[in-house]
Amino acid sequence: MFGTYKRWSTLALVVTDVVLINIAFVLSYYVRYELQWIRAVAEAYYVPFEAYVPVSFILTVILLIVFKVEGLYDRKRASSWLDDIYIIYSSTLVSIAIMIFIFFVYRANFYSRLIFLYAVLLIGTFLSLSRLIERQIGARLRRRGIGVDRVLIVGAGQVGRAIMRSILAQPDLGYRPVGFVDDDPKKQENGIGPFKALGGTADLATILRNESIDQVIISLPWMSHRKVLGIIADSERQGVRARFVPDLLQMSLSQVDTDVMDGIPLIGMKEPTLKGWKIALKRFIDIAISTVLLLVFSPLLFFVGILIKLDSPGPIFFRQTRLGRGERPFTCYKFRSMRQDAEEVKPDLSGLNEAEGPIFKIKEDPRVTRVGKVLRRISFDEMPQLINVFRGDMSLVGPRPPLPSEVEEYEDWHHDRLKIPSGLTGLWQVMGRSDLTFDEMVMLDLYYAENWSLWLDTKIMLRTVPTVLFGSGAY
Repeated sequence: MFGTYKRWSTLALVVTDVVLINIAFVLSYYVRYELQWIRAVAEAYYVPFEAYVPVSFILTVILLIVFKVEGLYDRKRASSWLDDIYIIYSSTLVSIAIMIFIFFVYRANFYSRLIFLYAVLLIGTFLSLSRLIERQIGARLRRRGIGVDRVLIVGAGQVGRAIMRSILAQPDLGYRPVGFVDDDPKKQENGIGPFKALGGTADLATILRNESIDQVIISLPWMSHRKVLGIIADSERQGVRARFVPDLLQMSLSQVDTDVMDGIPLIGMKEPTLKGWKIALKRFIDIAISTVLLLVFSPLLFFVGILIKLDSPGPIFFRQTRLGRGERPFTCYKFRSMRQDAEEVKPDLSGLNEAEGPIFKIKEDPRVTRVGKVLRRISFDEMPQLINVFRGDMSLVGPRPPLPSEVEEYEDWHHDRLKIPSGLTGLWQVMGRSDLTFDEMVMLDLYYAENWSLWLDTKIMLRTVPTVLFGSGAY
């Protein structure tokens, strides 16, 4: 499915690029000769556009060749829009340099050099915007099941779960999770997030036929190489593409550093992403931003406190013991959004719990007050946690801090989400919020922990704003 989509989308991109390159060049000519924005360096004579038609043609050919060489049309699943922008502008500069060299050799002095400056800016802008639009269209198509591969994971061990986290955290990769198979009977009892437990490797042939699998990803232990080769052969006989991930003696994928030298894969160990100076940098940013936000929102926080007090009897703040990094307990602050006896009546509502796993969620919770309903809809009830961020109990971005009672019900792999600072917002909050299952939340938290970067924190914080404003998945 993805291969066919890839070929057609690549052809559409090439055609679009050809059109946009020439439109940009025509506009460059118009700006140079008709508008003459920079008159001080304008030549004294006018050159008709007909003289530039061969230039536009040659530039288009050179650009397409350079784009191809630089990998712009490789359509890799994990490439980002910023990667495309870098290739577009760098390739455009290289192509223009080649054009200028050609004119220097043939002494075509009547061509304006200024027109090429405009061409760099306009071509780069037009193609960058087209890539942004193409990605938005692609995302919409993938949500409708177009251009995605139905993927089956073989092996639900540490490496298999890491693959599941990556697929869940990066829907732009174009994978639709179907399920997993594993020969461990205990792992066949329960699914993991959107991945259903479908049986063992002996059931693979039947699963491939019944589930319309497009791709199999194998993550079995290194000693199972014979079984891996057999699964690859069985998959290919049914026309299903199979790939395998070497687990490197059961090392976590987050500890593996890969590189390529002349086509030879180089694999080594890398340091954990969030430690040392990175923790210090994250803490500095937390202090700076939480201080500014507390000062800016202090009048609004005071006003909300008055509304809570007028709406229902009880304290303004709700204090609760939560577990942070290293499962260290701390007092978490929130605006009170429920009536005063909410915790006392909670056992009576256990049958209404709509969440899976060790968490308690009810969409239409009868304990919520009128003011609390509004606060929870826009997540403003959590604003006092900026105090926790300032104190160092939490971070701005990270896994949500759980209750001690919830942690008691964790499976072994769930505990890994508490190895990094808890956060006010996080990856799963901007990808579905309360609409996700608990396993999906944990998988996204672990993906964040394994792939932390300052840019990832920035993207999550920027995406939090529209998520909160539109109240997506909040209750």
